[in-house]
Amino acid sequence: MMQQYLRLKAEAGPLLLFYRMGDFYEMFYDDAERGARLLNLTLTKRGSSAGQPIPMAGVPVHAMEQYLARLVALGESIAICEQIGDPAASKGPVERRIVRIVTPGTLTDEALLPAKADRSLAAVHISGGRTPRAGLAWLNLASGDFHVTECAPAQLESELHRIAPAELIYADGADCDFSFDGARTRVPDWHFESDGARQHLLAHFRTDNLAGFDVEDMPAAICAAGALLRYAARTQSQGLSHIQSLSAQRLGEFVLLDPVTRRNLELTQTLSGEEAPTLFSVLDGCRTPMGSRLLRRWLHHPLRENAPVVARQTAIAEMLADRMDDGAGYASATPLETLRDALERYPDLERVATRVALRSVRPRELASLRDALLALPALREAVQPLTRSPRLAELAGRLDLDPAIAHLLQEAIAAEPAAAVRDGGVIAAGYDGDLDELRALATDGGDFLVQLEARERERSGIANLRVEFNRVHGFYIEVSRGQADKVPEDYRRRQTLKNVERYITPELKTWEDRVLSAQDRSLAREKWLYEQVMDALAAHVRALAECAGALAELDCLAALADHARRHAWCAPELAEDADIEIDAGRHPVVERAIERFTPNGCRLDATRRMLLITGPNMGGKSTYMRQIALIVLLARTGSYVPATRARIGRIDRIFTRIGAADDLAGGRSTFMMEMTEAAAILAASTPASLVLMDEIGRGTSTYDGLALAWAIALRLLTHNRALTLFATHYFEITRLPAEQPTAANVHLAAAESANGIVFLHEVREGPASRSYGIQVAQRAGVPPAVIRQATRELERLEAQGAPTPQLGLFAAAAQADAAASAQADADADQEALAALRDELAAIDPDSLTPREALDALYRLKAAVR
Repeated sequence: MMQQYLRLKAEAGPLLLFYRMGDFYEMFYDDAERGARLLNLTLTKRGSSAGQPIPMAGVPVHAMEQYLARLVALGESIAICEQIGDPAASKGPVERRIVRIVTPGTLTDEALLPAKADRSLAAVHISGGRTPRAGLAWLNLASGDFHVTECAPAQLESELHRIAPAELIYADGADCDFSFDGARTRVPDWHFESDGARQHLLAHFRTDNLAGFDVEDMPAAICAAGALLRYAARTQSQGLSHIQSLSAQRLGEFVLLDPVTRRNLELTQTLSGEEAPTLFSVLDGCRTPMGSRLLRRWLHHPLRENAPVVARQTAIAEMLADRMDDGAGYASATPLETLRDALERYPDLERVATRVALRSVRPRELASLRDALLALPALREAVQPLTRSPRLAELAGRLDLDPAIAHLLQEAIAAEPAAAVRDGGVIAAGYDGDLDELRALATDGGDFLVQLEARERERSGIANLRVEFNRVHGFYIEVSRGQADKVPEDYRRRQTLKNVERYITPELKTWEDRVLSAQDRSLAREKWLYEQVMDALAAHVRALAECAGALAELDCLAALADHARRHAWCAPELAEDADIEIDAGRHPVVERAIERFTPNGCRLDATRRMLLITGPNMGGKSTYMRQIALIVLLARTGSYVPATRARIGRIDRIFTRIGAADDLAGGRSTFMMEMTEAAAILAASTPASLVLMDEIGRGTSTYDGLALAWAIALRLLTHNRALTLFATHYFEITRLPAEQPTAANVHLAAAESANGIVFLHEVREGPASRSYGIQVAQRAGVPPAVIRQATRELERLEAQGAPTPQLGLFAAAAQADAAASAQADADADQEALAALRDELAAIDPDSLTPREALDALYRLKAAVR
């Protein structure tokens, strides 16, 4: 047996090998020690090798999934070795084989998969040559979705973050120094060889070329796709019949979001790493897991073209039709409510269809599939009133499955089947005559045993004699030790316990052999029939997958429609130009968390490309910027948006530079991270991009920060010409609209009261008058003594003309408006000029060192200011 184990372990390589032995999966040697440490198992020893005991650890077969889930969560991959031979017919060890490999990216079992998120497997290949390209392929094994794309190597990290695979495979010889958080797996270089990868794809799809998939212009992606499909097939130890298409994604298809933007906008994860509150958690009213997964994909893949967005938006509008009258003057449920109620009954049909294709579907999943298919006519009826929408009419058509599938499952699968085929009770009574006969023979023991027990009590005179059964010893006659001398001659002892003796008789043995043989034959027959049912279902996998996709989209659209109805969202107008017009917009997540949200509008177009946003800390600048980006993103997914009116154009990218963060492990400070993100925005943003810049330049000295912020804002205006929301506390930058007519000032209003500062959260035209930093510090609980000292220091700095006085820009405007103070200002200028002359007269240039001369120059420059 150990020789067999070592052969299989050599095949598994570095993977943990779960070696099936009866009711346990065992691990030996190093695997046992590693598995025991990772799973907190008891490490035992069995037998010896080279005079040393062999370490052993195991997990029960019935609890395997929970142990697999823990290992996969730790990034481990496991080879599952099953007994495939018949123990009764085997000479020596039962034949075993590795039947599948479980890796973080190849999960298909329901217990191992998150219900509302995809777990995909990806492969990357970077081509050589003068202009290298990164080919990326990714596969969701649980649904059969298979995609490819190509990009510049510099964009690879952003694409990986968009796809978020659980596992990435690449060639042994590849230099993959990009950042990736999931599991990494190396495979031989030849898996990515161009001709071999292409031939593997052609053989799988049974086509002569790949032109039908529109991927011929993606040679690097084809290499990645071929290697990926080869790896996935090896893990499942069979063909992947449910993967029936390959789709190419072009970079111009989606609104691009880099990793920083996805994180800052909190689409599916908060900045602190929590699942809620996020945009996804707020919108996810889906009734099925597959609808939730589709919604998550939509939020991460907003569309650039208007046509598919309009199709989704039109479908939502159709679902939001007025309430229907039932003819008796009473309002009945809306089509939307009827549809959502009907969707409540559906299981995760997408993943069930996949497991049908992989022949790993469980009996209870087939029962849920049967119930779902029987409910399809009611769902089609619920969709029928909505088919004025072309998209909904198309989805309704995909719900029309062959009734033979439901009929087969209804006839073949028991109403409440056992959890596993090996337990029996899976195939329905009446489906197969031979099975019914074997079951009757196996269970027709009640009367016989009662009669046998009565006869043997009378024959032996033992009143407490009993006929019993257990799985270890089968049937037996039990007699107390005190009555053992009364047993008849034909009794044969089967087992001796402390207080009883157990016997078998020739009659009972004959009957036992017949019953147990019938049970074994019944289970074997049931397993064979179950395989026949799966063979019949295999022909319908594609139709089932398309039906599941239609259900997911209906569920997703219905959830968006329901949310729009309940929270007064509007349908945005979609424009061809890169314009943004929003009236009374709201932050979709924040408005759900507070009692009253103050709505604000926004206009960005060719004549108004940058809004310079000023106002106090905590005044709502970051919330305002994020809400504009989220409204744009929602509009580009086809959703309604939280506003009274919106007009959103064809945006190509969304960039954000929000918040402070550092990369200590990478040796990058907060300011360095800030500049890195700003550099990426300046390099890639276009006139069709939306850019959010929050407090750029604050991580360095005042002069440096102001200079950088000014230069970055000017570059975005004059070179990139991106639609920009630019929040800043550098009031000097509010002079920019005077030089650049496509920039405008807005501010978040605040007011001072007897109790301190009051944030109005209202966006108004024009620059703010001050930052209220000290007032915000006071509200934050800074000690009063510190607040008083800060107030005195601020007054002193402003009186002395500090390098960047807060009110310098606005004081000049106030002086221009105040005629009464004009003469006082002129007198002050004369005094300053006299002081400047005195300062100059006191300087002896010939006696100054270079350092003293430079200091004198700075003093004179400050005096002139």
